[in-house]
Amino acid sequence: MKILIKNGTLVNEGLSFKGSLLIQNAVISRVFKESDFASASEYEKEIKTVGNTCDKIIYADELHVLPGVIDDQVHFREPGDGKTGTIESESKAAVLGGVTSFMDMPNNNPPAITIEQLERKYDIGKERAFANYSFYMGTTNDNVEEVKKVDPCKVCGVKIFMGSSTGNMLVDSPLSLQEIFESSPVLIATHCEKQEIIDENLKFYQAKYGDDIPVRFHSVIRNREACIASSKIAIALAKKNNARLHILHISTAQEIAMLKNERDGMAANGVDVESFIGKREEKAVISGEVCVHYLWFCNKDYAKYGSLIRCNPALKDAEDMEAIREGVRSGVINVVATDHAPHLLEDKKKSYMRAPGGIPLVQYSLQMMLELYKRGVFALPQVVERMSHGPAKCFNLSKRGFLREGYYADIVLVNLSKKDCYSSLHPASLCGWSPFYVKDFTEFGGQKEESSLAFSSFIEGVFVNGVQMVSNGTLTGERNVMRLEFDR
Repeated sequence: MKILIKNGTLVNEGLSFKGSLLIQNAVISRVFKESDFASASEYEKEIKTVGNTCDKIIYADELHVLPGVIDDQVHFREPGDGKTGTIESESKAAVLGGVTSFMDMPNNNPPAITIEQLERKYDIGKERAFANYSFYMGTTNDNVEEVKKVDPCKVCGVKIFMGSSTGNMLVDSPLSLQEIFESSPVLIATHCEKQEIIDENLKFYQAKYGDDIPVRFHSVIRNREACIASSKIAIALAKKNNARLHILHISTAQEIAMLKNERDGMAANGVDVESFIGKREEKAVISGEVCVHYLWFCNKDYAKYGSLIRCNPALKDAEDMEAIREGVRSGVINVVATDHAPHLLEDKKKSYMRAPGGIPLVQYSLQMMLELYKRGVFALPQVVERMSHGPAKCFNLSKRGFLREGYYADIVLVNLSKKDCYSSLHPASLCGWSPFYVKDFTEFGGQKEESSLAFSSFIEGVFVNGVQMVSNGTLTGERNVMRLEFDR
């Protein structure tokens, strides 16, 4: 099968240019850049000749052509009870939003804390996923021997919950943390919050409010000090053990400053920070990720949205949001993801002590970043760098994340001039909601008003491994996905 994506605006590796892509089977076989030809007529002649040999031509004159988004942190809830999400339902939502590859977290029921349990998830992904997939190995206080068995070429990383979140996988033993950082053969991704600080804060507010703590205190209970203290521990362990550390969902200005300091130090010591070497090297390599909600919301937004935007780590101040945005712009942060976390609305309505934290955003992350681009927060190549190139480099992904010849044809066609008035009203996630359309926020501790956002860009088409899985914003029913592989 040969497909020509003709005359789009390609955004790739810091450039935006008029060009075309030839897809042959699962890969990009040619990239045509108009400016590489002697004249526009020579370019058109070549494209016409190539088009005559193709099975299908997609006319992309009004479209931007981007490499597929790689989301390094999602919770698709399978195995589990199947009520909030499944690998099938959430990966369909992902691909509708331009996410062509995902890396799913291990806090399932049962959790992926043995090689056997992990491989069962891979079997499910092979059978049901609608985007390319990888799954993290989970860690506990006593499963380091299982962690040692992880194949770096076939598994994205291991996950350490250094603060409690959904599930019960808190690793709080200093000895266990040391053993994992010392012996993990693969990237270590961390949820950094110091549990003792959270517990002490929670005790104070429970004494004052009981179970009905106002949601506005979430960022005071799970405060910046908890994040900073835990991230300091993770960085120290990584440096002590020459480990590959990736700090997830950074939420404070101080952590951005810490990461910048570490990156500057690595560069000064001759470490190629941009290549993010996946194997254990002589020196630790430390990177960080932020999620779209920390770029979009801050703790002032609890007044409107209530518990719908409660997440872990908590949203912080507007100044933190701006520092995180600057971290993305400057390249201190190389990965923007979602931490997609579907929960039932009826659970989000519960009291503070019973309501879960998490926001279902995998369908909207690219549109959110494009909205921020239109507002002048980011340049368009920066969006692509942090959502496609950055994750590919960070995890040493094999032949993904770029519009390059010989790379897998994971491609998104975006219309930046067409409003999307549908998807926010009809989220594809099994949980059935997003914070972008709610009739009455008072049920969640927020304002009494109806809110609806029409995104100003439209995900027109999505290709995964050369197969068009989304056309005109709708799933085609085709499916062609792969287990992600890593050059480590």
